[in-house]
Amino acid sequence: MRRRTVIVALAAAVLAVGCSSSMEAGKTMAQPSLYERLGGKPAITAVIDDFIGNVAGDTRINKRFANADIPRLKARLVDQVCETSGGPCKYTGASMRDAHTGMKITDAEFNALVEDLVKSLDKFKVGAQEKNDLLGALGGMKPDIVNQ
Repeated sequence: MRRRTVIVALAAAVLAVGCSSSMEAGKTMAQPSLYERLGGKPAITAVIDDFIGNVAGDTRINKRFANADIPRLKARLVDQVCETSGGPCKYTGASMRDAHTGMKITDAEFNALVEDLVKSLDKFKVGAQEKNDLLGALGGMKPDIVNQ
């Protein structure tokens, strides 16, 4: 079960960025959520599908997912990414720390997963700001993932 949640939990970290706002000429203007900037659920689904394929082909980490129910994993991951990026979906999975306790994920495995995600983001030409937001959020969650 924990093997199935590692991608879900990591991707939640990747997209744990909410709405932002900025000041312009003395008034606040709401900026689009990361969910909207990513292109909504269809775009998130496409990136996640590609990302799962990258992970499946990555011999550095694919053994961790050998027993995963891939359709279920994809659906959960899309919901989690959707919710944590400010979208309307609801994810009810475990916290990052709970999902990774006892897994002893290494820095190298974490970095491999991030590389697989970057490969998908680049394939879909995700903008630099959105990519930076995603990777920044993932980096902040690393202590809850690695060596747990």
